[in-house]
Amino acid sequence: MSKVTTATEAVKAVRDGDTLLVGGFLTAGSPETLLEKLLTESTARGLTVVSNDTGTEHTNMIKIMKQGRVVKVHGSYIGANPVTGQMLIDDPDSVVLYPQGTLAEKIRAGGAGIAAFYTPVGVGTVVEKGKEKRTFDGKEYLLETALRGNVAFIKATIADKAGNCFMRGSTKNFGAIMARAADYVVAEAEKIVEVGELDPELVTVPGIFVDAVVPSEVKAPLKTYV
Repeated sequence: MSKVTTATEAVKAVRDGDTLLVGGFLTAGSPETLLEKLLTESTARGLTVVSNDTGTEHTNMIKIMKQGRVVKVHGSYIGANPVTGQMLIDDPDSVVLYPQGTLAEKIRAGGAGIAAFYTPVGVGTVVEKGKEKRTFDGKEYLLETALRGNVAFIKATIADKAGNCFMRGSTKNFGAIMARAADYVVAEAEKIVEVGELDPELVTVPGIFVDAVVPSEVKAPLKTYV
């Protein structure tokens, strides 16, 4: 059964108060078609966004945030999105920042059914505030809990109609793990092929984790960030 649908139909999965996982890093792997439809054809509000960087001033996520529809962010790097930075200034509790590897592991753990894990990253810094600390073999670790979402938007280089996805290079950043950590997963694909045309050796995300596939129509702007 084909999982191919339209972006307009796919964004209907996002409801008020949902936690939305958004794959990619800056413009690499950013699901811009889905974000554009969320911006223009969805009224979902009160969203919690889990995104490494919440996009840039040139991508659609910032436009969604300017509408006041995002109330909380879990991320790692926010320097390219001034709206997220302003949220942090206005209400420090609205933005939770993590070391990048910790954020990735929190999402991976959510997809693997692991409730929490211990990591040495952040010990002795502001990251440890309010977190349980334990010592193993003479070394201190912080307890980090898993992150999951109601919906995930990810970007694929190629997807077949059954949802099997190939992500090229750095476009797989966060998208590959987010596909396993949400209740409903939408893959935006640059190219959609018939089942059997995608070499199984190239599959980054198996179709069992993907609920819908949409064609990519909006490209993220190319820009270099230092």
